[in-house]
Parts: sequence; C-alpha cells; structure tokens
Amino acid sequence: MHSINGLFAPSDFEFGPGTQLVWLCFYSELKGQQLFASEMRNVANFLSCCLFSSLTLSLFLCLPVDVLKSGIDILVGTPGRIKDHVQNSKLELSSVKHVVLDEVDHMLDMGFAEQVEEILGSSYKKGSENNPQTLLFSATCPRWVYDVAKKYMRAEYEQIDLVGKKTQRTATTVEHLAIQCRSSQRAGVLGDIIQVYSGTHGRTIVFCETKKEANELAMNASLKQDAQSLHGDIPQKQREITLKGFRNGVFEVLIATNVAARGLDIPEVDLVIQCSPPKDVDSYIHRSGRTGRAGRTGICICLFQRREEDLLKQVEHKAGITFKRVGVPSATDVIKASSSDAKKLLEAVPPSAVDYFRKSAEELIDEKGAVAALAAALAHISGAAHIQQRSLLNSTAGFVTMVLKCSIEMHSMGYAWRGLKEQLGEEVDNKVSAMRFLKGKMGVCFDIPVDELSNIQEQWRDTRRWQLSVASELPELEEYPQEAARGFSRFGNSRQGDFKRNSWFKSGNRGL
Repeated sequence: MHSINGLFAPSDFEFGPGTQLVWLCFYSELKGQQLFASEMRNVANFLSCCLFSSLTLSLFLCLPVDVLKSGIDILVGTPGRIKDHVQNSKLELSSVKHVVLDEVDHMLDMGFAEQVEEILGSSYKKGSENNPQTLLFSATCPRWVYDVAKKYMRAEYEQIDLVGKKTQRTATTVEHLAIQCRSSQRAGVLGDIIQVYSGTHGRTIVFCETKKEANELAMNASLKQDAQSLHGDIPQKQREITLKGFRNGVFEVLIATNVAARGLDIPEVDLVIQCSPPKDVDSYIHRSGRTGRAGRTGICICLFQRREEDLLKQVEHKAGITFKRVGVPSATDVIKASSSDAKKLLEAVPPSAVDYFRKSAEELIDEKGAVAALAAALAHISGAAHIQQRSLLNSTAGFVTMVLKCSIEMHSMGYAWRGLKEQLGEEVDNKVSAMRFLKGKMGVCFDIPVDELSNIQEQWRDTRRWQLSVASELPELEEYPQEAARGFSRFGNSRQGDFKRNSWFKSGNRGL
C-alpha cells in the first residue's frame, strides 16, 4: 500500500456526515490496515471514524447501523466487501470528495471493474467539475489502464511516473537468475535452491500458477524447509495466521499464487522463486518486487523448461532485464551452504546443554575420531546426509555436467564426438547426453550418469587440443539453433548434440 503522507492534509476534509474518502484496494492483511490507520492519524487525527472493510463482515455489523448511515470519514476496503454494504443501503457514498484506486491495473482488469463502477457510480457525473478528486496507483500502467481510467478522472489529470524512461522496470536491488528445470524435477530442485540462495533462516516466497501446484509443493517431502501455501481458496482468517507465521519466522517458505504478489507488507524476503515464466510480464515485475525492499538486496529466480525459452526472452525484453543463466546448485554448493547453517546452529547451543552430551561425544570421538564424528553430526544437523547430484543443464537427478574445451573453434559437434571417442571408445555414445556448444564454440558441455564419472576420469588424458573437466557452474552457452528442438534423448533431454552428430556423420564428414 502506498504511503499517504503528503497526499492529504487536514484542510482537505470537512466536518459533517457522509464518507469523504474511499480507498479501494487488494490490501486485506491486518498489519497493512493498521499501518494505514497509523498514517491516517498523522494527517487527520480529528476524524470521527476510520473503518476497514476487508477483514470480516462482522467488523461492519459490530457498529450501529445509524453510525454507518451517518457517515464514515474514511473508508478503506476491497471492492467486494464495500459493494455488499452499498447494496444493503448501509453505506452512503454520494458525498465522497476523494477516491483512491490502489493497484489500478488489476483493480480494473480482474473482474473488479463492475464492482468499482457500482460503488462509485453515484459519486461521478460525466463532465462535472464537482466529481471527486481521483488518485490511481500502480506499479505497472499498461496503455489500456489510461484509457479506462479516463471515466473516473478529469480531462486535465496529471501523470506522475516514478519509473520514467528507464529501460529496467524492476527494482535495481534485485538480481535476476534463470534455471532450466523440467516440471517433474521442480520439487526436488526447490529445496536445494532455497538452501543455497536463502539458507535455513532466510525467507522465501515461491510463486506458482495454480492452487493445486501450491498445495502439492508445500506438502512435498523433497522440500526440506518448513513451508505453507497461500492462495484464494484459503479462508481470510487462516491467511492472516499464515502471513503472521511467515513474518515471525515460524516457517521459512511461503508457496503462493498471485494472491500474495501484490500489497503484502513483508519487507524481509530474501528470495523469490517463480516456478515458470509468467505470460504477463507485469506479473513477473510484481512478483520479483516482493524482495529487494526497504533498502535490502534480493534474488529472484525463474525456473523454465526448454519450451519456455521464448517466454523468458519476452520477460527480459519487456521488463528491461537480463537473466543470468545458472545451473541448479551442485552437491558442493548445497553442502557448503548446509554446513554454514549447521555451524550457526551449533554456536547457538547453550553450554548447559552441551554438558548433557559430553559423554556421548567422547565415545563417538574414540570410535570415529574427532573430525569424522563432527562431520557426521554436521551432515545430520544440516539435513545434507543424502544429496543428489543434478545436471547443471536441465536439473535432471543422477547426472553430472562435464565441460570439454577445445583449442580451436568448432564448426560441428561431430568434432567433439570424435575427440571423445578417440579416448573413451565408441561406448561413450550411450553415456553422453544433452550436448551443447560453449559460447564462442571453443568447446562443449554435456551430461553423463553420475556412476560413469569415475570411469571416464580414469580413461581420459588431457591433450594440447582437448581438456575435460567437471563443471562447477553452468558455463555460458550458445543459443539453441532452431533444428535442435527436433531431437530428444532417451533421458528426456534436448539432444542437440545427437541431432548434429547424426547429421554430421550421415553427410560423410569424418573429421576436421
């Protein structure tokens, strides 16, 4: 919710019956309403009543009907709740002098337009100079918003743009990352991403497209962190409890649909994860805006599948950002992050509690040795005792990504296949998948099954032409050529490498 300091002064209000200010918003969270009340008292502490309409129906009913009819100076609420009381003749809004529409792009686009019209219809007359002062707020303002808004605003309205001509429409305090991940791998990958980029004690919001997906992810055993879901089917009272628990650190991960993308005042969110690139770029902007707030920096990670590459580029173009393509956190990354959190937990144990475990610790040290015993304890505390190695290219479990560098530019992947077969034999054909050119075509990267890694490392010897290593992070890659989308490996990975290799051999090429 936007700050009201400076928008209104005591002289803007008159004593007497009738509501003078109507503020329509999505903001149904109790803390946000209390914040609004506090700010309003600073500019108009003489007002007879300040009422919020979006918590429960009983909040209205607890006031005498004559109080409602005689006039509430300031009325704040969601369109649906206010409309109910206008229809029941419990509210009189014909004397409204100020109207505020918050999040106007969604207010006039998500089925609220008719409700807004019904609430404010009696307060506006076409072409009248006596229409209420109207203020519209939004983080995004598509062209259609200006067209629709004209019916509520005077012809000489002023437009204040805090973004201006900046090409980047998202907060500069947010780093944008993209990780390729198949939907079937998403639940397992999320836990590792959160551990590395947010840690055990950081706050993370995960955005899903559907309520079903939010519920399934929140209950998935692969997600190591405590998580709860938030969406439109959850009753308002439970939503308040959930948000309070998230803010107070009762649990660390909130898995939500768009209901949480707007209006919520949760300043200390370290990480936002979007499970897929939204088709509506404005949604990406609002979601990513849940982190990097109040002077803090934040990270927004967008998961995408191969077929969603174009959507990702669309977000980049329209939001004015560039995603840094990274791989899913490696086992080493997860262990490092988990160990750091486990050490902090050990440091927080009071000395009085340590004494109870001293004898058992001495026995473990005698049995395993000090370092081995402590390492096992850290692994268990961190929950990192069982970590899956995943492909950096597409997050598939059980695969490791390798990089084969070449001393010259390669014009065909067949050259890389020939280099591999010279040392590893023809059987390497069944081990390598998802081959991609490195940026500049001075090498390739590819996946192999984890259990084949030691055999390949034993057989391989680097030469002046070829150097083979395990990738610790996703290298910069050449973009997929159009024909690459036609081939798929038996592992379900895009087999650009296979397509190119087969074409190369079939054409009679045998080397360079």
